[in-house]
Amino acid sequence: MTFYPIKVLMVEDDPGDVELMREALKDAKLSVQVDVVEDGVLAMEYLNARSKADLPDVIFLDLNLPRKDGRQVLSDVKKSEKLREIPIVVLTTSKADEDIHMSYGLGANCYITKPVDFEQFEKVVRSIGEFWFTVVRLPLYKAS
Repeated sequence: MTFYPIKVLMVEDDPGDVELMREALKDAKLSVQVDVVEDGVLAMEYLNARSKADLPDVIFLDLNLPRKDGRQVLSDVKKSEKLREIPIVVLTTSKADEDIHMSYGLGANCYITKPVDFEQFEKVVRSIGEFWFTVVRLPLYKAS
């Protein structure tokens, strides 16, 4: 059984992409609470400051971030006993095979290249939503 709203942490430094994601989730009529941080340092501060019960259900992670890039965030999350179970969807502009292999090697749950067109972006977000928020069973955390 899934409980709504699903909590999402979006780690994204491009305000345009954040707005596209919010609009696409709204248009897809998904019950999602989205928190946004603009860089990897803030992402780790956000995650480490929360109890296990208050962690996001899913992280949408851009790779190319200021201060601490997404690859390092991915590595840090997957090394942390508290955080490692959180699914991470890499959502980035990079199509580089090296980034794809590295992301999966570090423990990403999926890798998606951002479409530049809003219609395609909305389609991708709807697919992500249908999969991660209705098909997949996410771990439920008890207060710790």
